[in-house]
Amino acid sequence: MAQEHTEGRVTITEIARQAGVSVPTVSRVVNGRSDVSPRTRARVEDLLRAHGYRKRVSSTAATLVDLVFNDLDSPWAVEIIRGVEEVAHAAGVGTVVSAIHGRSGDAREWMRNLRARASDGVVLVTSALEPVLHEELRALGVPLVVVDPAGSPLLDVPTIGAANWSGGLAATEHLLALGHRRIGLIAGPPRLLCSRARFDGYRATLEGAGLAVDESLVVQGDFRPESGCTGCTALLDLPEPPTAVFAASDQMALGAIEALRRRGLRVPEDISVVGFDDLPEVRWSAPPLTTVRQPLADMGKLAVRTVLRLAGGEQPDSPRVELGTELVVRSSTAPPSARRIS
Repeated sequence: MAQEHTEGRVTITEIARQAGVSVPTVSRVVNGRSDVSPRTRARVEDLLRAHGYRKRVSSTAATLVDLVFNDLDSPWAVEIIRGVEEVAHAAGVGTVVSAIHGRSGDAREWMRNLRARASDGVVLVTSALEPVLHEELRALGVPLVVVDPAGSPLLDVPTIGAANWSGGLAATEHLLALGHRRIGLIAGPPRLLCSRARFDGYRATLEGAGLAVDESLVVQGDFRPESGCTGCTALLDLPEPPTAVFAASDQMALGAIEALRRRGLRVPEDISVVGFDDLPEVRWSAPPLTTVRQPLADMGKLAVRTVLRLAGGEQPDSPRVELGTELVVRSSTAPPSARRIS
């Protein structure tokens, strides 16, 4: 007896496997592209019909958008969600929030759920999807927008980001202007473009001031407070510790302040600290944190506006958008102390 396949259960990955072709080839057939041989097209179309596979056709108005993170354990994610939800709610569009935890199994499960709920668009935040899942979205006709891409974005996928390079430059310039010359950096994950841009801004500013980058003053973090605490501790253990620390996220900056507290050091009297993000809680930290503000909620708003335009058949004004960053000076920075840190 032949096995039945109801609509929505079969994926183009399975169609490709049965047809003995690649996923992009199935995608081209689904989308009516001409660059497929007649014989291959006929084989794929027979399988598509047999499985009841139909390309999703957008309605006149979107009703549901998927918002996908790698993880949801940061106030940073909350700010993105706040922006997305504000615009989606005003447009009468529901939002489904998911985390894929960097695991392919979770991403594939999310894709199965997306097919079942017939989402109208996807906003992907600091995450990367396997090429086969991009092809699935393309074949389904579901538009994708990426916020802070994890790697080099696909040419046909719009991206929304912040001016991370100039933000790293502004933070480092501020510390140089106060008189600091040994400036430690707690960097973010190198796989993320935003992390690399912030580091490049730091490096360019030091080199522009005639200072070589001391690699011992650069430690690796993961944007979480624990890595900020660990990274700052490593900087304090150097024979000549820095007089200031630029942490590439507010969460790491708060972790760095905790490491300083444990050593009996004061901020900014003994060491200055600068963060990056301007999360709501840092204005209430002790002391209030000097940081680089990136417009997280605005990035979320623009991302969902863009994906809704794509779902409606429109094209974005620009495929690559960088929103401005701004240095916010509070009480965690001051000129270097004459006290030797040990």
